Amino acid sequence: MQLDDSAEFKRFDRKLTKELLWLYILSILKKKNMHAYALRSAIQKKFGFLPGNVTAYVVLYKLQSRNFVKKKASGNRVIYSITQKGKGLLKDAKNYLEKRIRLIF
Repeated sequence: MQLDDSAEFKRFDRKLTKELLWLYILSILKKKNMHAYALRSAIQKKFGFLPGNVTAYVVLYKLQSRNFVKKKASGNRVIYSITQKGKGLLKDAKNYLEKRIRLIF
């Protein structure tokens, strides 16, 4: 059995990807504003997993309700962008992850 086939590793992967979707969304939006469908595709291309369609919208809604992202109508699409508060959250998350990695390894 390879390590990445274990239940522990699969759970680890799920927790670091789909369960932290907000982190990936903010990371993408930091570089470019985009609509939800394009955002999902960008996550798949850059990070190697495709979040569920409904899940992405739920996370975007929660991020917007907490002022980490904002939305703007552009024709028949809604374009999302990261706010200063969202950039701060992303920076805090990076610092936290770096600290945890140093502690663990």
